[in-house]
Amino acid sequence: MKRLIFSALAALLVSPMTLADTQWLLRPDVQRYIDEQVTEGALTRAELETVFANAEPKPSIIGIMDRPSTSRPWYQFRPNFFNEKLLANGVAFWKDNAATLNRAEAQYGVAPEMIVTILGIETQYGRATGSFRAVDALATLAFDYPRRADFFRAELTELLRLAREENRNALALKGSYAGAMGYPQFMPSSFRKWAVDFDGDGQRDIWNSPVDAIGSIANYFRQHGWVHGDDVVVPATLAPGADVAALVADKFNLHYTVADLKARGVMPLGPVADNVPAVLVPLETSPGVTEYWLGLNNFYVITRYNKSTLYAKVAQEIALEMKARYLAETAAPQAESR
Repeated sequence: MKRLIFSALAALLVSPMTLADTQWLLRPDVQRYIDEQVTEGALTRAELETVFANAEPKPSIIGIMDRPSTSRPWYQFRPNFFNEKLLANGVAFWKDNAATLNRAEAQYGVAPEMIVTILGIETQYGRATGSFRAVDALATLAFDYPRRADFFRAELTELLRLAREENRNALALKGSYAGAMGYPQFMPSSFRKWAVDFDGDGQRDIWNSPVDAIGSIANYFRQHGWVHGDDVVVPATLAPGADVAALVADKFNLHYTVADLKARGVMPLGPVADNVPAVLVPLETSPGVTEYWLGLNNFYVITRYNKSTLYAKVAQEIALEMKARYLAETAAPQAESR
């Protein structure tokens, strides 16, 4: 009876298929991982051995992860996202999903333009969600990428638990080379914490349901402290001789208030209260020319989604332009019908 129960549980996690490769199962580190998971009781040995017998190492992923990354200045980064294609597709997506976006705003307090912007930046509205099997990507990084093995091992565990909870085939779930999945590119841990069934069909489906993706992003932002209607950034300037190196280095933490920043020579160029937490954000707008902004709470929330101040700033700019275009295009037909 116990063997039959294990087999039934394994069938929930992966569909029946020929074992593709047993090399993972021969590795002592993989066997230790399996032992740990079985001891914790969240997954059975039958489930785990079926997964690792069918998972395929992807050494090309290690090459991608180890590829030297150069930090691009703002003037090079911005055009990759703030462009006509993304904006036009975003307005079209907004029109097609207006009722869902309005419902998400009412329930979670996150404006449609920000949700649409995130979907555009992440996957071009579902057009580029990743072609790797998430199990392959995460197993490769968990066991063959020592620099961040602990993180990816935890995400692999989250993926396998996700598959069981959602009654999905773990080997069928697709994502990026780093294991980010679906329209919003959630890592498995983010899925388990913040994905929602926004279309009410009983399943959290960020791979195929733009409705669930919209609700999931809105929930993510709300849970990370998004405040409806608040500003994202305020322009700033520096007093002569101001030393802001330490402030810039601390750009991912709200350790300072506007008053603290003023005391260090950072002067807001827009209305903002002294007690508001803020970070200093430098942007190189052209070679050798830098402008400064204060990133407020909602800016910080965007950096929780993607830990990049450039990402957060371009998202803020796209959202503003997206809203202006959507309102202009939807207002025109209404005016013509009068």
